[in-house]
Amino acid sequence: MSANKTAIPVLGRLAVQMKLIDPQQLAQALQMPDAQQRLGPVLVEMGLINERQLEKLHAIQKDLIAKHKAKKAASVPQQAPAGAPAPVRPAPEPPARPAAPAPPAAPAAPPARKAPVQAVPVPDTAPPLVVARDGPSLGLQVAEPSDAHRQRLAQLLHDAVQSGASDVHVHAGATPKQRVNGTLEEMSPTPIPAEEAAQLVAAALSAAEREELGRAGEYDFCFELQGVGRFRANAYRQQRGFDAVFRSIDPEPPTLESLGLPQELERFTEYHQGMVLITGPAGCGKSATMAALVNLINETREEHILTVEDPIEVVHRSKRCLVNQRHAGRHTRSFARALRGALREDPDIIVIGELRDLETISLAMTAAETGHFVLATLHTNNAVRTINRMIGAFPSAEQGQVRTMLSESLRAVISQRLVPKADGSGRVAALELLVLNRAISNLVREEKTVQIRSAIQTGRNQGMYLLEQSLQELVRTGVVEKEVALRFAEDKKIITG
Repeated sequence: MSANKTAIPVLGRLAVQMKLIDPQQLAQALQMPDAQQRLGPVLVEMGLINERQLEKLHAIQKDLIAKHKAKKAASVPQQAPAGAPAPVRPAPEPPARPAAPAPPAAPAAPPARKAPVQAVPVPDTAPPLVVARDGPSLGLQVAEPSDAHRQRLAQLLHDAVQSGASDVHVHAGATPKQRVNGTLEEMSPTPIPAEEAAQLVAAALSAAEREELGRAGEYDFCFELQGVGRFRANAYRQQRGFDAVFRSIDPEPPTLESLGLPQELERFTEYHQGMVLITGPAGCGKSATMAALVNLINETREEHILTVEDPIEVVHRSKRCLVNQRHAGRHTRSFARALRGALREDPDIIVIGELRDLETISLAMTAAETGHFVLATLHTNNAVRTINRMIGAFPSAEQGQVRTMLSESLRAVISQRLVPKADGSGRVAALELLVLNRAISNLVREEKTVQIRSAIQTGRNQGMYLLEQSLQELVRTGVVEKEVALRFAEDKKIITG
């Protein structure tokens, strides 16, 4: 890293340690104006982290600073009263000879497992967790859940699904909430005590998952409730206790029609080589759009689809295609390990749940270059930032070669937002579509990505349009109010009503 370690803000070091960014991305961010004073907002503006991740970093940073101050205060010796004799320190005792190691005790028989009432977080036949250890354990204690807490969690999630909620929030010391059409609603006026919140979170986890949550302080997972549905979830520890957020997943893969997406997206499933990226901020429906495209391929082609996800969200049954889904951390050690293996597993289509780091991005580009069709998601706000993010993930000395590789392997970028409808009936997707033709490939190769936005705006006859043009069409047809569209637009002049 080019920046001196002593000059790196604590927040930056935490972001690297938590693998939200890599050292090269941190070095790039530190070159931005005022990065030392406002590193967090800079990382968000560059699309390297989102607002929620920044909040977590601030909370961890605050906790570390408080612990450091307490430790420093404890290490300062108390001032002796005037005239008091100096304390006499006893001579150090010689070190005791170490005792011979005791023979290992026989492992205790595991406790009998209680049968869950409704929840089936992880079946007994699930393979063991394989987690890359990225630091010392936090040593957090996660309580053993009771049947009563499993019942209450099941009831909360059942009620949320019946209400059409996309997310359910269980927070220590706060009321349970659900997100309906993008708005958080209170499910009950009674706050959940910290002890009960910990039990509710634990009710969704297996013993191995509870251990990992206590070690790392957060954990991503999926689980099912019989008769209710499947959920993607994240459990984490915050200052008041344990929290969890559950995202409802349809039992069957969605279709473009069910998501309200234009049928023109079907053409992005017809490639046999190259890469298509689905991008947008958290909660914009990237995973659902990618699942709809995978389902379309599964129904129309006869090939091998291999997915790498963390965790597996939508379950795809093999239809015309052979579909194999792998959970990073459970079926394979990491995204990178799975992608290296994928090149020897004869896939035609490789689906990557999220391009998280330099190694994953590099392997995805290599797979797209070597005759595979790659579908992946990325947390960026628009098509131009997506390209800059892909290139900026690499060291500056390699970026020239990366530009050439990306200009040849990238086929399209689908960037999307979910915008509230004018009639209050839900949300509709507003899209930005970039198709890499020869002209745009040249702009990528020649480091002229700033001109790509203008090329998209004038490329409607080639199926390209800006997010603002999509928003303007929604306003024109009365689906979205102008004031709402303006909130999502970067170039507000395009939204004329």
